[in-house]
Amino acid sequence: MPDLLWRTLLAAVIIAAGWAALRVLTRQAARRGAAQLSELRPAGPAGKVLVYFTTPACIPCKTIQRPAIQGAKQSLGAELEVIEIDAQAQPELASRWGVLSVPTTYLFNRQGEMKHANYGVVRLEKLLEQLQQL
Repeated sequence: MPDLLWRTLLAAVIIAAGWAALRVLTRQAARRGAAQLSELRPAGPAGKVLVYFTTPACIPCKTIQRPAIQGAKQSLGAELEVIEIDAQAQPELASRWGVLSVPTTYLFNRQGEMKHANYGVVRLEKLLEQLQQL
């Protein structure tokens, strides 16, 4: 029984460390976000902005993420600007943004502040919920 308790504790520590690392990455990305958004869109955001990193070979990007983004765009219309970036064609840009995997999406409010960073697939419902919070 002590062995099981030890393994459970170790698993909990590993999970907590992973969660903490994700929070740190998200905070770092948020701090860099406004400056990086102005690099992509010098005029500044007119509305909500979704920055989407993908690659041509990313199957979840094509089958799940892109349709979710298109659904959000249809729901919000001109209120949402989508900037799609090929992380494979622009690896230095993806690195500066802290992209570790694709799809990765960043959501900015009207003031150009990053409010959400999603590492991995985000379904339409969650994307719409995050956009409503901006």
